[in-house]
Amino acid sequence: MNHRHIALEGVDNFRDFGDYPTRGGGRLKRGRLFRSAAHGRATDADLAVIAGLDLAVIVDLRRRNERLRDPTRRHLGFVGSVIENDTGEEADDTWRGHIQSSDLSVASFRDYTLSYYRQAPFEPRHLDLFSRYFVALAHSDGPFLIHCAAGKDRTGLLAALTHHLAGVHPDDMTADYLLTNHPDWMERRLPVVARVIEDIAGRAPSEAAIRTAMGVEAEYLRASFAAIADRHGGTDAYLAQALGVDRELRERLVAKLID
Repeated sequence: MNHRHIALEGVDNFRDFGDYPTRGGGRLKRGRLFRSAAHGRATDADLAVIAGLDLAVIVDLRRRNERLRDPTRRHLGFVGSVIENDTGEEADDTWRGHIQSSDLSVASFRDYTLSYYRQAPFEPRHLDLFSRYFVALAHSDGPFLIHCAAGKDRTGLLAALTHHLAGVHPDDMTADYLLTNHPDWMERRLPVVARVIEDIAGRAPSEAAIRTAMGVEAEYLRASFAAIADRHGGTDAYLAQALGVDRELRERLVAKLID
């Protein structure tokens, strides 16, 4: 696997999203920023690996009902803090609604995901979680982990915003985002996702549709940043206006994140 990936038995898509060059000749720190899917199926061996990372903060981007369906396993002795949000958990579970109502085609999953990415930066839950994440990141010296259910959409957007703030080149940002499409994870998770979709919809989608639902495309991330530009004039303005990342907080973040 790529040096960023941390191979675990029951947690998918676990990787370091630091260690990229930034504007001005700096480099995003390694071992400081991690991202993953949910930890409900973490094995004891996985928990031992995660314990070794000495995480200071975990940001769980899932809704409360998601957390109840798949409770997080954490290692004994975890003393870090957890950032989560319990508001509006039922009303905005649009993915399940899409599966119940759509034709489960490749096009339907792509169209849904593009629409999701256009709205995700402005969801009240995300605004709360993202802003609290950046404040915590600016005031902590320890490693952070951000995750959602699959570790690809909500997590991918927040990781990309972190990269933008730190001055990571857009090409590196996109390349990191696309690491979610790792073939080992895709093959391992495909039958699991197929069963989930079939259980919700009462019918089975094609393999191509499942792969579309599981994967990410550069166009998705571009859709979020285009929507941000349309509403705020640019990503820097969004960070300041929507997430409260003012000049002082931004300077503190850059000092914490970049070597």
